[in-house]
Amino acid sequence: MKFGVIDFHCDALGKLQQHPDICFEEDERLDVSLHKLKQGSVGLQCFAVFITDDPEQARIGRVLEQLSLFRSRVEKAGIALVASRQELAALNAAGGIGGMLSLEGAHGLEGNLNYLQSCYDLGVRFLGITWNHANWAADGVMELRGGGFTERGKELIRRCHELGIVLDVSHLSVKGFWELTEAAEQAGRPFIASHSNSMAVCSHPRNLSDEQIRTIVRLGGRIGLTFVPPFVKPSGPVKMTDLLPHLEHLCSLGAENHIMFGSDFDGIEEHILGLEDASKYAAWKELLLKYYSGQLVDKWLSVNALRFLQTWLPAIKKAL
Repeated sequence: MKFGVIDFHCDALGKLQQHPDICFEEDERLDVSLHKLKQGSVGLQCFAVFITDDPEQARIGRVLEQLSLFRSRVEKAGIALVASRQELAALNAAGGIGGMLSLEGAHGLEGNLNYLQSCYDLGVRFLGITWNHANWAADGVMELRGGGFTERGKELIRRCHELGIVLDVSHLSVKGFWELTEAAEQAGRPFIASHSNSMAVCSHPRNLSDEQIRTIVRLGGRIGLTFVPPFVKPSGPVKMTDLLPHLEHLCSLGAENHIMFGSDFDGIEEHILGLEDASKYAAWKELLLKYYSGQLVDKWLSVNALRFLQTWLPAIKKAL
C-alpha cells in the first residue's frame, strides 16, 4: 500500500471555477495544489463538486463545468482519475497522485436522475445529499424544520445504490441520517461522513452524535475527521492537538478502523494552526506519531480509506 495520505474532501474545483487564472500546479490561493499534494505525501485526493444551493446557481451546467475543470486543469496536471477498483490498483502499483470526484449536494442535479447517471459516467463516485439547507431530495442539517428525505430523494438513494455511488451524510439532517440508515441496512451498503467530527467533543450541528458514529461503524462506513476550526473547538485559536480528543473519542466508540480524514481545504476561510493546506499533512503525521503507533497512524491517514475503496468502488470503469 503506497498511499501516504488519502483525503476525502476538498473544494479546489470551486476555486478553479471562480478564479480561472488560478494555476492548479502551484498557486498560493489554493490549499490543494499539485505542489502541495506532493509536499504532504497525499496519494489520493477527493475533489468535491460544490455549488451553492441558490436557485440561480443550482444548475447541472455548473456541475458539469467543475467536472470539466477536473479534466482540463487537474487531470492534465498529472492527477489520475480514480473511479474504479481497477484504477485504484493501477495507481497504487504505479505511484503518483490520484483524484476522485464527489458531488456535494444533490441540488445541482435539478431533481433529474438522468443527470445522476451523467455524473456517474464522468467519474463521480460519492454524493453528499445536501449542503446545509433543504433541496429537492432532503433537508440539510441547518434547515430548522429538520425534515428527512422527499419521495424523490428516496428514489435518489435507490439509484445511487444501484449505480455504486457512495452516499455521504456530512451536511444531512438528523432525520435524514436515520432514514438513510434504514435504506442502507436494507441494501447492505454503507455510507460515509466525508468531513465531520464528534459532537460530544465539539457541539456543532455539523458534527456527529455518538449514536450516529456507532451506526456508521456498525454499517462498515467511514468518518473523515475534518480540519474546519469551528468543528474542532468552539472558539479559537485551534491547534493540531485540538483534533486529538476527536480521534480519542471516535476510538472509544469502536471507530479505530473507520477513521479517515476529509480536510475541507479550499472550502474554509480559517485554518487550524499548522494545518493550513495539503502540504501540512507531513507535520500532521509527525504530530500523530508522537502519540500513536505507526500502524494506527497509517490506518487513519490511508489504510482505512483504501480498504473501503477497494470494497465499494466499482470493479471496472465502464467506457463512456
